[in-house]
Amino acid sequence: MPQDQFISVNGCKIRYQDTGGEGPILLLTHGIGASLETWQEPYALLEKGNQLRVIVWDLPGHGLSDFGNQPYGVEDFAQAAWHFLDALNIDQPITLGGNSLGGAISIHMMNLRPDRVNKLALLNAASLGKESPLPFRLMSLPLLGELMNKPGKQAVDQQIQSIFYEPEKQRPKIEAVITRNVMRPGANKVFLSTLRLMTNFSGQRPALYQKTLSMLKTCPVPVLFVHGTHDMIISIEHTKNAQSITPKSSLLILEECGHTPQVETPEKVANVLTDLIFNQ
Repeated sequence: MPQDQFISVNGCKIRYQDTGGEGPILLLTHGIGASLETWQEPYALLEKGNQLRVIVWDLPGHGLSDFGNQPYGVEDFAQAAWHFLDALNIDQPITLGGNSLGGAISIHMMNLRPDRVNKLALLNAASLGKESPLPFRLMSLPLLGELMNKPGKQAVDQQIQSIFYEPEKQRPKIEAVITRNVMRPGANKVFLSTLRLMTNFSGQRPALYQKTLSMLKTCPVPVLFVHGTHDMIISIEHTKNAQSITPKSSLLILEECGHTPQVETPEKVANVLTDLIFNQ
């Protein structure tokens, strides 16, 4: 297992892993309620390739990072990401990759500091359209959300069933991490606060996804969109529409894949990230 490192960013302790090296830098960001372990296999494959400096991290309030100044919306996380990179003394342009919420954060990072971004890789990115799964919409409601989001084995099982195309195939390598994340005291409150900033009972908030799409319309850097055909969290149509309005973009659709391609198809993800950085 790669070694965890910790750094204080504006008083918030952030966990991260860093391959080091002199190659182009790639920052990979996980989704809501998740942690850097969802990137573990592509990280290891890219580290073995020894061409890139790869950094994975836990968002504030996620994994083993401190909670920070909750609640965080997409823009808040994007600001925190740049502060994290500043703390690492990284100021050269880099490639950003993100899954789900991490994809939305990557887009907003690019919008905040386009001079510091070379390319984007967006895997099943959030905040690209209105539709949202019924459980997320119900959890946006007061009291009901708290009841639905109680920590426990049922919450772990529901997450595994919803994010993977073949849940039982993925369970052995990810269940312990999901259990740790779900059972962390206070994590359910972080999940709900961020979810409610992004979603209401009607779906994803129009002000957020419309703003995100407008950023992509004028995006100055190459963008790779990736989406699994069996994603039950985010509609593949969101990604197809976003790619159609984004200049310098390409789309990779992964068959028999759910919401987390980097867990379900790590070799493909590692290969397309390498190709994006060196050949596009």
